[in-house]
Amino acid sequence: MSMLGNITDTAQVNYALQQQANAKMKADKPFNVEEAKKAAEDFEAFFITTTLESMFAGVKTDGLMGGGSAEKIYRSMMFNEYGKLMAKNGGVGVSDQIMSSILAMQEMNSQGYITAK
Repeated sequence: MSMLGNITDTAQVNYALQQQANAKMKADKPFNVEEAKKAAEDFEAFFITTTLESMFAGVKTDGLMGGGSAEKIYRSMMFNEYGKLMAKNGGVGVSDQIMSSILAMQEMNSQGYITAK
């Protein structure tokens, strides 16, 4: 997730995922199913977090303790934790697709179709 940062364009996301996969292949360490599941879950948590931040971007706060830069920081942290929790508990189905793609790339790599640069 650290490489993905604030990417919103799907082409950029695909490029970032390919870079992560290439880096993993260069390591000469087999990429097992548990690691693929963790990577897919992390990506789904990132996706959910970004979605939640977009949904609440226009929501104004009010009241005695509302607003300010501290609230922005804590709101971001809260959305990050919500994203992790939602992804861990099934998410929205993104992790299944990502895991399938990772395993397919892994299979192609093991057959020599993909070479790490």
